[in-house]
Amino acid sequence: MQSETFVFFGIVGSGKGTQVKLLMDFLKAKDGLPCIYTYPGNEFRKIIESGTYTAELMKNSVSRGELQPGFFPDAIVANILISSLTKDSHLVTDGYPRAVAQSKTFESMMKFYKREDIKIIYIEVGKEEAMKRNLKRGRHDDTPEGIAKRFDEYINQVIPAMNYFKDKVGYKIYTINGEQTVENVHKDIIKALGF
Repeated sequence: MQSETFVFFGIVGSGKGTQVKLLMDFLKAKDGLPCIYTYPGNEFRKIIESGTYTAELMKNSVSRGELQPGFFPDAIVANILISSLTKDSHLVTDGYPRAVAQSKTFESMMKFYKREDIKIIYIEVGKEEAMKRNLKRGRHDDTPEGIAKRFDEYINQVIPAMNYFKDKVGYKIYTINGEQTVENVHKDIIKALGF
């Protein structure tokens, strides 16, 4: 039984978080190996609530709608790998890498941990569909302008971060149509991965 590495990409509203959870449940049932999950977004929230000097600075940039400096997600992911990753655990990353510089750091992490055959799952959803889904969620920053800004940022920053791995030995990108039911997206992911 071999541990595997999965990297999820998808715009806000693509249902990425749900699919990550479904894949982790599937893996648990399939082989019982532990799943290490890295999602920098969760850790950002913890830092912001911590009341530290870092929290104060982070809060200010978040309120201006800026991406956090790249060393934060790098440090968060590295910390999780250092404290939790074992030879026999699956690794699932979500929301990282989000810029080409982070992709390079991720690549060096994977080399260090002797992780090969990395599967990148891209849940593709068009701008209109993403807009529709995000407006339905009704989060305070889910205005049409806010969503359009996030979508553009995604296209300009995150897609190049994913494309960095195109044609690289040991990396394969699977593009999944995210504009279908949750069940069918999950089925397509399992099928694409060859499980």
